[in-house]
Order: sequence, then structure tokens, then C-alpha cells
Amino acid sequence: MPAGLIALSAIPVIAGAVRMTELTGGAAITPDNARFFAMPLPVVLHIICVTVYSILGAFQFASGFRRRRLGWHRVAGRLLVLCGLVVALTGLWMTLFYPRPVGDGDLLAGIRVVFGTGMFVSIVLGLAAIRRRDIARHRAWMMRGYAIGLGAGTQALTQLPWILLVGMPGEFPRALLMAAAWVINLAVAEWFIRKQPARLSS
Repeated sequence: MPAGLIALSAIPVIAGAVRMTELTGGAAITPDNARFFAMPLPVVLHIICVTVYSILGAFQFASGFRRRRLGWHRVAGRLLVLCGLVVALTGLWMTLFYPRPVGDGDLLAGIRVVFGTGMFVSIVLGLAAIRRRDIARHRAWMMRGYAIGLGAGTQALTQLPWILLVGMPGEFPRALLMAAAWVINLAVAEWFIRKQPARLSS
């Protein structure tokens, strides 16, 4: 499972690396990237934290490694909570305060707010659960938060068939395709949570 999750993370990680190269390498300012040059801190924090969150988080699903390295799991978990909260908050900030690029409408902005808030709440509830030593609920909420955090990887997969068959999606279908990616990720997470209750409670 960690290998598959890292592979899914590769798309947003590579896209983030390209964006960071633009910001640090003096790329030409265009209508597509002007908002990032005008205020780079939120997007830089988002890229760094989502890279750590997606890759390091994948190893939390290696149950054998996690059991053998309990101390590592706890230290990594603290870093993942911090990174996940920053990812959610910077994502919300960019949605609400950056100028919208062409193709992003009110529907997509609303969807991003819903799932960004959902990611933040999931991580907070997961943290609250582990402080009560409720391991099952901790893992369930952390899985939900991670599923939302990997939305960008799945979004590339949901949009690719449309692009190949129809062309670049318009504002409305793009919003639905991006929402579908988050829904798919959460559905898989919920299936996994319910399919293996004994494993989650151990």
C-alpha cells in the first residue's frame, strides 16, 4: 500500500516541484502564476507540507513497520499532524484570497472549502482521539484526512479520460471531476476502515 500511495502522490509532488522552480528560478510572470508571485508564502508552505504529508503519510499504512517502530510512528505522526493542518489551512487561504484562475468558478471554490475544512476537522478529530487513547477512531479520522490530502493525485486520474475523449473540461465539469476525486478517495478510505475493524482496533 505505501508504494501505491507514493505513486499517487507523485503527480502533485512533481507539480509542486515545478511550481517551486518557477517561484525560485525567476520564471516569467504570466496570468496563470501571477497570484503566486504576488504572495508566494501560502503556496510555498502548501507545496512543502503536502509533499511531506503525502510521502511520509504513506508509510503510516505499513502496519508491520509501524508496529516494529512505534517510536517512529509517534514522531512521524506529530509531523504529519502539523503538515496536514498547514496543507488544509493554506489550501483554504488560497481558495478564499488568491484571485481565481480561468476555469475556477463558485462551485469549485465551494467544493474546495468543503473538503479543505473536512481535512482540517478530520486531523483535529484524529488528534483528539489519540489523546483519549481511542486508537480505532484515531486511525479512522487520520485515514479520512489523508484521503482528502491525496485528492490532487486522484484528480489527475478523473480528469484524464475527459481530456482524452472530450478535451479540456469547462468550469462545471471540471468542478465535478475534481469533486469526484475527493469522493473516490473518501469512499476507498471508508471501505478500508469498515473492512478491517479488527486491525483498526489493535
